[in-house]
Amino acid sequence: MAQVAKTHIFCLDDYRSFSDDLRKRFSDTSRYKVDSFQSQQELVKHLEEDKEYALCKVAILGIHDTKENFEKIDHLSMEIKKVDPKTGIILLIPIGKLEEVKKIVKFNIDAYIPQNTNSVLRIHNAVKKLISEKSIVRFRKRRNISLTFLFAFIILSLLFIVIAWFKLPEYF
Repeated sequence: MAQVAKTHIFCLDDYRSFSDDLRKRFSDTSRYKVDSFQSQQELVKHLEEDKEYALCKVAILGIHDTKENFEKIDHLSMEIKKVDPKTGIILLIPIGKLEEVKKIVKFNIDAYIPQNTNSVLRIHNAVKKLISEKSIVRFRKRRNISLTFLFAFIILSLLFIVIAWFKLPEYF
């Protein structure tokens, strides 16, 4: 039976407004581990300590209305990508600020999700998408290794047939 890869979800939630809903949505502890942080330093420190690259990691960052918070999130996303480039980043944005945040925070973001009643479901779908992308990359690497061995075996077999043809022509 195939082993299920565990997904680590890191929430930066200053006011604990959405992390409890996410814990309820990702309640399967064999597949998901949800950690919530109230400060950016705790989040970055935990990411530095958690160096398992075989796992899928997702950071969910909640944004508030202030413009300086948008710039902090931009710097935080760059810092997260420096620590672990394979970590996916999802931004949870207030409804009216979506376009403004997209202009300020342009790079390293996998999903922009407006904060409303459907945001937990949208976060769940975005996490599933990131898990699927990571699985596709992992299976592509396995496929390429398998194809390399297959082609090496075919070339080696053809080489043996050619050598046998010249050394033992009576059998051909």
